[in-house]
Amino acid sequence: MALSDRLLRRRQDEGERQSVFGEILDWMLMPLLLIWPLSVILIQGVANSIADDPYDKALAENALAIAGLVSVSGGRVRADISAQARSLLQRDELDIVYFQVLGFRNELVAGEAAIHWVEPPLKIETGKPYFRDDEIHSEPVRIAYLYLKPQPDKEPILVQVAETRNKRNALSSRIISGVTLPQFAVIPLAVLLVWFGLSRGIAPLNRLGRSIRRRLPTDLSPIPTAGVPEEVKPVIHAFNDMMARLEQNLQAQQRFIGDAAHQMRTPLTGLKMQTELALTETDPENMRILLRQIAESTDRAAHLISQLLALARAESSHEKTHAIESVDLEAVAREATQEWLPAAMAKKIDFGFEGTGWPLQVSGNPLLLRELVVNLIDNAVKYTQVGGRITVRTRAAEFAVLEVEDDGPGIPENERDLIFERFYRVLGNEAPGSGLGLAIVREIAELHRGSVQLKPGPGGRGTLAQAVFPRRRFTVSALLAQQPEKFQPTL
Repeated sequence: MALSDRLLRRRQDEGERQSVFGEILDWMLMPLLLIWPLSVILIQGVANSIADDPYDKALAENALAIAGLVSVSGGRVRADISAQARSLLQRDELDIVYFQVLGFRNELVAGEAAIHWVEPPLKIETGKPYFRDDEIHSEPVRIAYLYLKPQPDKEPILVQVAETRNKRNALSSRIISGVTLPQFAVIPLAVLLVWFGLSRGIAPLNRLGRSIRRRLPTDLSPIPTAGVPEEVKPVIHAFNDMMARLEQNLQAQQRFIGDAAHQMRTPLTGLKMQTELALTETDPENMRILLRQIAESTDRAAHLISQLLALARAESSHEKTHAIESVDLEAVAREATQEWLPAAMAKKIDFGFEGTGWPLQVSGNPLLLRELVVNLIDNAVKYTQVGGRITVRTRAAEFAVLEVEDDGPGIPENERDLIFERFYRVLGNEAPGSGLGLAIVREIAELHRGSVQLKPGPGGRGTLAQAVFPRRRFTVSALLAQQPEKFQPTL
């Protein structure tokens, strides 16, 4: 097996394995699995904010306490912080606390020089604590700082208190674990509930599938939509429409088989009887007469078979059978007229063609349209008396019009619709035929979104068969491409 064949089969197998249940489950669980890590990140930010609040308050109280010990004497900044106060500030089981007091010229008055200086805001609110995150000795710290402005003409005094983040991180971790750990139980439970909900949701589809599988191959009745989800009903309606079209095709095939069997039985029986008579005949002249009759019967049987096959093609609705293309109806009619000229001359019929002189484009199948024209001409030649007149005509109006006019015996008005039925023959008509020609014409016309009707000929004599089709508009460039000789200059 070629590599391309294996890849094609693999794609087909993958396509067959697609599951609506799996698709919905994937699209529900994938966002959940993507949102979960994002939620953990958000929870971490919220937990850090929650953990900072109580410790920031304590840190701000320390900064305010140190600020209360700062004084200005003789133009110099002093911080009367006793050794006991220093020990109380720095005493902690988990964290290290640093403090700093900077004077008017940012000189260190008391505390640790390792705390970084921070530029004051444009509008200083004296005594209001601010907070920021920083590092001291490469360790993250939380800093509360405030400004004092005892003398308006000098720079503010900066008081800072920094604390490492161990207690805060421990509290934040407890908050995160307290929130995320239950999710490990909630998410699998949510997956199970989604699975259960989807299983219940697609249960009607499974019941519908089992109902369809239980049907007999010959059961083409519509599938009931009771109990079917609203989202699936359009699919069921489309499926029922397809089943209806399939039933129509099957009925057309059954009609064709029944018609063919019924109509072929008579000529075959006649052929058998004529053959048996010819076998018992000893007179050469009589045998020649019988053989001539056998040949005529064979021609009629072949013509009947040809018409039955044409009817089957006309009734078929398969897209490949009826490849639609642009067809020049005038060219088809002209060619068919030329082919039937010998048969018309044999009956001394005045046989002519009147066209527009331009392409008369319609959308359709060229073989079926030719069959339509041939059947109309065949009927006219068959039922027109010796020495009569037949005119095949095309006209271009809003629609494309094909007419076959004869001066034969005509058709009574009460039979003009019945004559399109299969195997219907006008009473008192002795011309040979199967009664399928006009039935074929009607089937082909309807297939091409057209119509056909029979009218009395000019002066009330004969018959005018008229077929009308939607025109296919052509551009001037297309007309030039088809008939450039019409636009050549005359020398």
